[in-house]
Amino acid sequence: MLPFTLVDRLRYILERQLIKGVHYQLLVVALFIGLISLLGGWLAWPSAAADLPLADSVWWAFLRLTDPGYLGDDEGTWRRVISTVLTVVGYVLFMGTLVAIMTRWLISKMGVLEQGLTPVTIRNHVVVLGWTNRTLPLVQEIMDPSGGIQRLLKSLDTRRLKLVILSDTVNTERTQELRDTPGIGRRFRDIILRSGTPLHPEALHRVACLQAAVVMIPGRSQGGSTLVTGDMETIKALLTLHAQGHQSGQPLPYVVAEIEDVRKLNVMRRAYPGPLEIIASDAIVSRLMAQAILHPGLPEFYGEVMSVHDGNEIYLRNCESCEGLTLAEIAARCPQAILLGLVRQDGETLTTMLNAPTGERVRAGDNLVMLAREYEDADPAQHSDTPARAWQRSDKVNSALTTATSARTSVLILGWNRRLPALVHELATYGDQNFRLMMVSTLEADAQREEMVQYSEMAKQLTCEHLQADFMAETTLRKILQTQWDSVLLVSSDRLDSGEEADARAMVGYMAVDELLKERKQRPQLLLELSDPANEELVVRNRSESIISPMILSHLMAQIAQRRELGLVFEELFTFGGAEILYRDLSEYPMQSVTTFADLEAVAGLQGETALGVYRYTPDGAGRRLQLNPARDVPLKLQPGDELVILTTLPNKKGG
Repeated sequence: MLPFTLVDRLRYILERQLIKGVHYQLLVVALFIGLISLLGGWLAWPSAAADLPLADSVWWAFLRLTDPGYLGDDEGTWRRVISTVLTVVGYVLFMGTLVAIMTRWLISKMGVLEQGLTPVTIRNHVVVLGWTNRTLPLVQEIMDPSGGIQRLLKSLDTRRLKLVILSDTVNTERTQELRDTPGIGRRFRDIILRSGTPLHPEALHRVACLQAAVVMIPGRSQGGSTLVTGDMETIKALLTLHAQGHQSGQPLPYVVAEIEDVRKLNVMRRAYPGPLEIIASDAIVSRLMAQAILHPGLPEFYGEVMSVHDGNEIYLRNCESCEGLTLAEIAARCPQAILLGLVRQDGETLTTMLNAPTGERVRAGDNLVMLAREYEDADPAQHSDTPARAWQRSDKVNSALTTATSARTSVLILGWNRRLPALVHELATYGDQNFRLMMVSTLEADAQREEMVQYSEMAKQLTCEHLQADFMAETTLRKILQTQWDSVLLVSSDRLDSGEEADARAMVGYMAVDELLKERKQRPQLLLELSDPANEELVVRNRSESIISPMILSHLMAQIAQRRELGLVFEELFTFGGAEILYRDLSEYPMQSVTTFADLEAVAGLQGETALGVYRYTPDGAGRRLQLNPARDVPLKLQPGDELVILTTLPNKKGG
């Protein structure tokens, strides 16, 4: 080994000092300035006045080193040479090095601040833990001026909404993504980004979860280790919140969390004893897909009612001023809304009464369920100058109509994700339906069967064929489509790195299936599941039935955060049996006197049902067919092939 030289040792010592930070860097520069001033003063001392002490000569050198303005005051060649050298060294050492150190330190500090590591010091704000494909739709819901979160904050006397998002990375790209999201724009100044993950306790402290009005934990569908799922991260975050609240003695915040695997529901409740609402995403999406398979056209209903876009939404309204009134009297007060029913509280038990008879009287504690475009339109205390026409809804649904369900039994599923076992379990609970399934995926067939059985033993009740193949191969797809299918479902894979890649594969597969089926007279229903909300416009333009799960789940989180009872309403609507939304043919009703939507309401009411709108056979220019809650006095101009959108009550035939 070669011996170390003196230069090597000095360089090493200098390096160890410089890497200690800006204070040591400034100390090293100050040391060099002192040494150069001492050396320059000593060299200039012989040419100075005889009575000038060395200290004054060193001060003279320091002034030339730090201020070039003294350069013209010197006399004598030797002093001018030394003064010039000191001035040049001062430019490099004093000005250049100090400015470089301070500039670099300032940039470094600004970079640290931009990373979002500073704890927030606000209260009654909204916290979103994690950046997933649900986050942007959820932010749209939260920032919606007429949304439920805004009403929740008003009830807490919070004048201005503040939203804090905990993201794994905070950079200009993420910031611009928020700015470019429709519905945010200038309101971006009310959004605070903080860096971290819900797995780290200091990150939860950074976003002030214990001081928040509501904490939302969205799930994730893409990426992540199979050993550390989104559910595990959510449960760990809940455990941390509970521990922080216990240590600080503060009350636990209200949390709305998403869980993918409904089997971990009890584990999540044990992890957090505070106020908690849980959205079982896989179960919800699987129910929506099952209903869409049974009733083609429903995805467009989901897209309007369960998203932040313009259109109708389901609202829950208090009815303290309506106690003792019948539902018919309340419906007449709200000409711009449709009264779907009510949620009744009996002690600690909540019961949904959708499609209730109009003779039902409102009791204390009841909440009305309304379908309307604006929250104000669903106000039961309003007194409209043009009240809606009075009509009656029977307490018994026409039995001939309730049995007219057009179940689609043969289903081809192309692709794979973690929600498919939940979908198979959901279909297996539809006791009177005889489903025949075929799953085509690059996942091994034995692995598909194993995941199905691990999720639910009821999967064995269905006839299900598993095929390991790539449906993107045209020869394979053509062979599979030779069989007549009632429904073809293309799912967005969760095994790819991003939702964009998964959706690209699903959409190209959809186009390939559509191309192969274009000559067929009897075409199956094509149902597409997407995971990236940005692809919504592409779906509308192609006029396909689609379920964009992040938008639906984000809407549910925002709605349930404001009114927990809405979770019961959606569960009742989108499970088989009980209150259910159907599309019915015009021929099933006496339509001779029907001209307007008010006429349609009266006809449907006599059958014990609630009319919601019309599903057109011919789409409009934007590719949309659904017309919910149309004006009651405008002619509907029904055409052959149009269907009625009805809220009815079906016998509960669900098994298992």
